[in-house]
Amino acid sequence: MRFSVVVPAYNEERLLPRGLAAINSAGLRTEEFEVIVVANRCTDSTVAVAEAAGATVVESQARNMSVVRNAGAAVASGDAIVTIDADSVMAPDALVEVARLLETGRVVGGGTKVRPERSSVGIRATLAVVEIATFVARISGAMFWCRLDDYTAIGGFDEHRLVGEDVDFARRLRAHGRRTGRRFATLRTEPVTISTRKFDHFGDWHMFAMAGQVRAIRAAWTGSDSSWADQYFFDFKR
Repeated sequence: MRFSVVVPAYNEERLLPRGLAAINSAGLRTEEFEVIVVANRCTDSTVAVAEAAGATVVESQARNMSVVRNAGAAVASGDAIVTIDADSVMAPDALVEVARLLETGRVVGGGTKVRPERSSVGIRATLAVVEIATFVARISGAMFWCRLDDYTAIGGFDEHRLVGEDVDFARRLRAHGRRTGRRFATLRTEPVTISTRKFDHFGDWHMFAMAGQVRAIRAAWTGSDSSWADQYFFDFKR
């Protein structure tokens, strides 16, 4: 099974090297793989870092993560597609496990469990709430994976969404799996190590404080005002 790993990257010269090193390590345990870095509005050396690591580079000026991820998928040549953030670290046997699950023919794709690079009471509480919510919804995220033809069948990520595109993608992939007699799965033994830089910047309890930003978040969700998404996603860099 040939893998195409898509990595969106906005000025990620500092953290991209460790992410690409982890992907390459996992990829060498598979039959074949390619890495596609989507350089999103980069003004630093992200492109040079990606090229030095042997990745294919696609450039996108979009302020929309769905557009950015789909731009990488558009040039993918693998049997299976995986998308992971540039500040996250793939587990060593993640792709081996993905191949095993997809080759059974009983799994449409899925996500992974996450492990934060540091821990605190606030971070643990946040992840506990997220885990409960995803368990109830029977989905997961962090690193999405599926066959490329299934990605294409559901139209990839919804480019009309400024936020929540990951949840939307997971729900549509799960629904597609149900229609075709396959289940949505979560990699539990090969978690993604996620960056905690947003907790470092906004505070370890900041996601609970978002209850006071519901109006701004809803505006970003509907696409009527991108101010909150700009601050938290598109212009955030630490």
